[in-house]
Amino acid sequence: MDIPILRPIGIIRTGHAHSEGTPLQPVYAGDTPGTVVVDPEYAEGLKDLTGFSRVWLLFWCHRTRPAELTVIPYRDTLSHGLFATRAPARPNPIGLSAVKLVSVERNIVQVAGADMLDGSPLLDIKPYVPEYDSFAGELSGWMGESKIAASTHRADRRFERPSGE
Repeated sequence: MDIPILRPIGIIRTGHAHSEGTPLQPVYAGDTPGTVVVDPEYAEGLKDLTGFSRVWLLFWCHRTRPAELTVIPYRDTLSHGLFATRAPARPNPIGLSAVKLVSVERNIVQVAGADMLDGSPLLDIKPYVPEYDSFAGELSGWMGESKIAASTHRADRRFERPSGE
């Protein structure tokens, strides 16, 4: 099977220079601003995006260390299988965040709720549609049982690639 090479369509600018202190998810980022700079050749694809209150940003976690198949995630002290976590160090380190859409002007998208590191390569933008993207009452596995789940909302450096690598 031939899988095409992913090519970024832009870059995401945030105030998060390092993983430590970065919100774990957009829900914990509040109104933290972010600027999505879409490459000019893709700007036309932003047409009609302004009618949505949220968008999904798919991005490359460019500063994460190599994947391990079991990890101790941010919201627990126990080891879990990688695919049962949202740890950024993955075989294909693709990030996914549903952020608030603030504005679209030419090839610049302003968002709120930025939880990604500055300079993250943008892979795609998709509209968040509550009818499709929200499933009330679903189970959240071990996260619903974690004793520290409600108190830990910021990242540390456990998944960050060491400088110079």
